[in-house]
Amino acid sequence: MHELSITQSVVTTVSERLPDATVRRIRLEIGRLSGVAADSVRFCFDMVAEGTPLDGAVLEITESSGRARCRSCGEEFEVNDLLALCDCGSADLELLAGQELLIKEVEVAA
Repeated sequence: MHELSITQSVVTTVSERLPDATVRRIRLEIGRLSGVAADSVRFCFDMVAEGTPLDGAVLEITESSGRARCRSCGEEFEVNDLLALCDCGSADLELLAGQELLIKEVEVAA
């Protein structure tokens, strides 16, 4: 389960950047094509955050959809799977979005 190490990396990154702050809320963006299971990150978060500045923080996750551009016909469209086909039948796609794993926002106590 690589989500445990990913969650640990998120907590470590925020803790190192804001060592003296009490984090109230953190918002992540996880792309649907990233290979990261948002539910698993949610499951791991409280355990990993315990004893850190993120202990007790609310975790919000936004899952972004995938977008691709067909290299054959130029059409852009939403994709929900890495094994997608364009309506023209081509599998030669350039992924434009959906592989993100971003810390979008951190709210700290005043």
